[in-house]
Amino acid sequence: MASHRRGKPVGPSVLSRAAITVAAATAAMLSAPGGADALPGPSGGSGAGAGSSGGPGSPEDVRRQVDALYAQAEAAGQRADSAQEQEAALLRRAALLQQQLAEEQQRANAVAARLGALASAEYQRGGGMDPVVQLMFSAHPEEYLSRAASLDQADASTAAELGRLRSYERELEQGRAEALDQYAELEQLRRSIATGKAEAQRRLGRARALLGSLTAGQRDQLQQQEDAAAQLAAQAAGTPLPIGEGPASARAMLALAAARSAVGLPYVYGATGPGAFDCSGLMYWAWRHGGVALPRTSQEQAFAGRRVPLSQARPGDLVIYYGDMHHVGMYAGNGMIIHAPYPGARVRYESVRDMPAVAVVRV
Repeated sequence: MASHRRGKPVGPSVLSRAAITVAAATAAMLSAPGGADALPGPSGGSGAGAGSSGGPGSPEDVRRQVDALYAQAEAAGQRADSAQEQEAALLRRAALLQQQLAEEQQRANAVAARLGALASAEYQRGGGMDPVVQLMFSAHPEEYLSRAASLDQADASTAAELGRLRSYERELEQGRAEALDQYAELEQLRRSIATGKAEAQRRLGRARALLGSLTAGQRDQLQQQEDAAAQLAAQAAGTPLPIGEGPASARAMLALAAARSAVGLPYVYGATGPGAFDCSGLMYWAWRHGGVALPRTSQEQAFAGRRVPLSQARPGDLVIYYGDMHHVGMYAGNGMIIHAPYPGARVRYESVRDMPAVAVVRV
């Protein structure tokens, strides 16, 4: 395998994402340089905007604050996505449990009907009631059993029927208790989903207000930085890959092709395509084209395959970012990733070093 070329990051930091108008306020990640083992990319400029002092109230200061808010919003969104996945799994288990309970109830009803018919027949014959049937109708069966000399008096088949009924009743009782537990868990998950979404909206609202404190000229300056970085990244991503540095498998090649086809589509929280994505939703959708069903969230995707060093990343590999693993992109080669950056932005290429990578996963 040819060695990766060493170079500087492409364009300004991906966290220079406050380049948006107030009407289209969006979400991004915490600003940080790439970590050790970073992959090279073609040479480019620094992340600082020209003419920005970086002091309090400056465009650079606003950008840093907005980036932090956007990172927090995305983390909250991933937590909400994870809770939604758990909710869906719990609903599937609850539906199965309800079906099992219904079947147990039918069996119990059938046994009770047979025993009821037996009791009626015994009464009509005037021969008294079978001791086992008496036990069935006793409000305190334990007391009856303590008084009974022996169940040998009872017809064996009747005793067997009664035993089945008691067994079904115990299973129904346990099933109903489990259903109540599942209902409580479901309510907790729904509260978690609502909390995560509300937190994300609060962070985005604060970011929107901060962007509103900039002048139109300052916002234009940030937008120009954003556009320049995107153009450089797209050019770098379009460079032919060195021999031996293509996708590690045919499945990865298909996933990469799908991710490339999504460039330009919008980021939407919770979306998994085909017309919009969040960061992990894009990976989920792209790898489905490779015949692989990834987990839904970036935190789960971090454990969906074999870990490899960042210096050995191949196109199609997942690159997980930040200590809480709330962001993910797909390595595209030449030091670039494809990812869905934040709400309001579109799927695009970025330098792999523009955020702190914590893991690379080969699916």
